[in-house]
Amino acid sequence: MRASLRQLQIFAAVARELSYTRAAEALNLTQPAVFTQVRSLEEQIGAALIERIGKQLYLTQAGEVVLASAREILGEMERMAARLAEVQGLSAGQLRLAAVSTAQYDAPALLGEFCRNHPGIEVALKVGNRGELLARFMANEDDLYILGTPPDEVEAEHFAFAKNPLVLVAPPDHPLANQRGIAPGRLVAEPFVMRETGSGTRIAAERFFAAQGWAPKVRLELGANAAIRQAVRAGLGIAVLSRSTVELELELGRLVALDVQGFPLDRAWHVAWPRGKRLSPAAAAFLAQLRGSRAG
Repeated sequence: MRASLRQLQIFAAVARELSYTRAAEALNLTQPAVFTQVRSLEEQIGAALIERIGKQLYLTQAGEVVLASAREILGEMERMAARLAEVQGLSAGQLRLAAVSTAQYDAPALLGEFCRNHPGIEVALKVGNRGELLARFMANEDDLYILGTPPDEVEAEHFAFAKNPLVLVAPPDHPLANQRGIAPGRLVAEPFVMRETGSGTRIAAERFFAAQGWAPKVRLELGANAAIRQAVRAGLGIAVLSRSTVELELELGRLVALDVQGFPLDRAWHVAWPRGKRLSPAAAAFLAQLRGSRAG
């Protein structure tokens, strides 16, 4: 059997996404090219690696075996690249960063500074919801992860490097828009637009209201901050969002931050990585940058 590294990379991407189309997008390939490479790998191995049941893809038992070996092989190639980068210093190498979708407004500025200081480092940024990032974390697919809430679900090292206040926003014509010192209890009857269950923003909001003795009445659940902003502007409810995601709407008067007692909620951005992970020189340099910004 002569499986190429590229075939293993493509198969690992399909196994991660359980979708030829999403894997193709992640790899910047066409869907037929991805399908052809996986089929070729199956022919070389002599066993089906992926099966389709209805509209869903699943790994076969052989696929699970190949995936485990593929991760070991690809991981060793990455470790070799990291060791070579150590020899070369920071003149070469790669930084693989994954961030929750809310952080996509802050991460580019951080990466811009890093790239200016280390132009030889290739940078890749993956944006997803918290569940997607935790899955990538457990599969050790990236160097570092930026989240609003530390990943208690997995063994991780982490530290807070920047503030991330949460505000409670409403349309400008909301009855509470011009009131001050609003008691949280006055929101009991208000409909809320929330992120998906498991979102760090939602977890923080629900903890706050639970401490008040009640739970928000969720009218609409959406998986993207942009969609939530539009829903609030349309009068479908109020929402708790990171200030960085609504800064423009607040400045333009499209949304208002309600003056509710206890808000803004004090939160922070955290950077995390698997406990025991050997960080590449690029990842260590990025951490040093974040620690420096925290100190400032």
